Amino acid sequence: MLHHRYAPGFRFVLPPEPFDKYTPLELLRYCPGATMYMPGTKDFTPKILNGDMPGLSSIVLCFEDSCPEERVEEAEENVYRLLSTVSKARTEGRLCEDDVPLIFVRVRNFQQFVRFSEGLDKQMVSSLCGINFPKFNTDNGRDYFGFLRELNRRFDEIIYGMPIIEDLRVAYKETRLEELLGIREILDAHRDLVLQVRVGGTDFSSVFGVRRGVDHSIYDIMTVRDCLCDIMNICGRNNDYVISGPVWEYFRAPAGAIFDELPQHGLEDYLLKRQPIVNYEIDGLLREVILDKANGFVGRTVIHPSHVKFVNALMAVTKEEYDDACMILQSHGTGVAKGAGSNKMNEMRPHACWAKKIFMRARAFGVIENQNSYIRLFS
Repeated sequence: MLHHRYAPGFRFVLPPEPFDKYTPLELLRYCPGATMYMPGTKDFTPKILNGDMPGLSSIVLCFEDSCPEERVEEAEENVYRLLSTVSKARTEGRLCEDDVPLIFVRVRNFQQFVRFSEGLDKQMVSSLCGINFPKFNTDNGRDYFGFLRELNRRFDEIIYGMPIIEDLRVAYKETRLEELLGIREILDAHRDLVLQVRVGGTDFSSVFGVRRGVDHSIYDIMTVRDCLCDIMNICGRNNDYVISGPVWEYFRAPAGAIFDELPQHGLEDYLLKRQPIVNYEIDGLLREVILDKANGFVGRTVIHPSHVKFVNALMAVTKEEYDDACMILQSHGTGVAKGAGSNKMNEMRPHACWAKKIFMRARAFGVIENQNSYIRLFS
């Protein structure tokens, strides 16, 4: 798989690197990008086989919120067929490895995870990148990762875990710190199996009876912002874990998202000053992804195909950021120097974590010339 395949004519300063489920974890954890969730009952196999969505790099087939309980077994059978068909097409050479997105399954609970695993075989698992663990907490976390490790031994394969932090004990301030520290302890015990940490913005919002509008970001919702801040504080230290952003709920029903005229100024200037770029729904998404990046989140959950290219485009790194990151990483943590563009100070030790994250994002999503290039990339 390779990001930005929907824009084959775009010229990168440095192109993104290809990846698959066997890419070393150090890079792979930055690669999922816009991870599209869909019901486990949806037959997505033809779209993979036909390459209908070249920009889609990761998908999650859900047995939980988007799947009625009475249809879970139907969804499981659908996922078995998808994994078998994709794996067979790969081994027979009918499907190029570059056309296979990272495939994840979001289980309903631990018991359903165990039952679903009983229907897997080694061929299916070769196309399964990981399992998403909903409502991940200190009660179920050890069971989830312990059984996941057993699956890896059983199939002699790599299947990653992506815990989703969205539990009530994290939402409530009086229990949040103890719960997050306990979650962190579980993650540390299974660090080699943690691909990303995901967050449930919608679940947190529901606790407080709020929902952001199309003109607001999740960071404007104070109670949810506090949850995300503490998750990043506990789990995002020293780049120990890559944390992805929550879902953006708005999309425009008509397929068209037409640009009347490409903006001539910086993308962030337009978005933060509420000057239109694409449409209200996409502009809101872009504003939120900019704030994701500012706060250290990488990639995010998406629920609509039209969101994929916008999220992945904004994950690319500008040449100025990349040059700064390389300067800092090559300094071995000593000294101060004028940054790229002669407009900032690079402090080698304090900026080292930032530089590592920028460098890895550049490998996954590529390096572009400047902020105007974002618009050319996703348009």
